[in-house]
Amino acid sequence: MSHFRPVELKHASRLLNHGPTVMITSRDDTIDRRNVMAAAWSMPVEFEPPRIAIVVDKSAWSRELIERSGKFGIVIPGVAAANWTYAVGSVSGRDEDKFNAYGIPAINGPVLGLPVIEEKCLAWMECRLLPATSAAEKYDTLFGEVVAAAADERGFVAGRWHFDEDKLNTLHHLGAGTFVVSGKTVRAPE
Repeated sequence: MSHFRPVELKHASRLLNHGPTVMITSRDDTIDRRNVMAAAWSMPVEFEPPRIAIVVDKSAWSRELIERSGKFGIVIPGVAAANWTYAVGSVSGRDEDKFNAYGIPAINGPVLGLPVIEEKCLAWMECRLLPATSAAEKYDTLFGEVVAAAADERGFVAGRWHFDEDKLNTLHHLGAGTFVVSGKTVRAPE
């Protein structure tokens, strides 16, 4: 049974606010190909409608698929997905389907049909690519509008992260296959 529940889009930016390493998924139905890559640079940029920015190198296979299809997914891996996250960030998907190569189970997202991952992961979002800006043309930054989001109800409750269990923590990349996990929650006084 899946622990994933829809996330109100007004809370979608909170899925990324704490800066986790993410996996970016893409699919181009015209050539029947899909891909997944790891990325350390993603961030919310607007609340309503929820919009996010990701950095994907212009030479990357994922970038080609995203620009051709006009959509991308963001998956927030948990501690149990560290090996997948490192693996998909270390090789290109041009020659093989990384989902198959690494045994990563994906389901189709409800709005755009993008591959999203729930097993060993904490949340996902489906995004429509926004029209290119001068920043996107000059740099490697892409912007998307979140059209669907879901999170594991054990770790994302009432629109906020609750990192209480070891397996329900997000990954933060330090480089060379080394990650740290989100730490203890500290509440500021009112």
